[in-house]
Amino acid sequence: MAANNNPLQSLLEQIPPPLRNRYFLVLAVFFAWMIFMDRHDFLTQWKLQKMVNKLEQDKAYYSKEIEAARQERLDLEVNKEKFAREQYYMKKPGEDVFIIVKEDEKNKKD
Repeated sequence: MAANNNPLQSLLEQIPPPLRNRYFLVLAVFFAWMIFMDRHDFLTQWKLQKMVNKLEQDKAYYSKEIEAARQERLDLEVNKEKFAREQYYMKKPGEDVFIIVKEDEKNKKD
């Protein structure tokens, strides 16, 4: 038998046979490329999904705020006099207005 002079041959023989299969190597390179180096790689997809989740949360929050503003507007349209008295301390002629400040509101102002 001929002596094997290639130093890499002994190194290649230490690698398990399935890892030496060229189809396995091609698939491994393909998956590595798709996961790490492609334009739509895993990291990019993960960041985009995180951004979509945050935007959906923002959408839900602002939908609630819009509904609260609509309800406040409807309350204002129904009872304009009450709003003017409470917000701007307006009064009818001959009335006295007493402003009662709650304890927690007093602490907020200090």
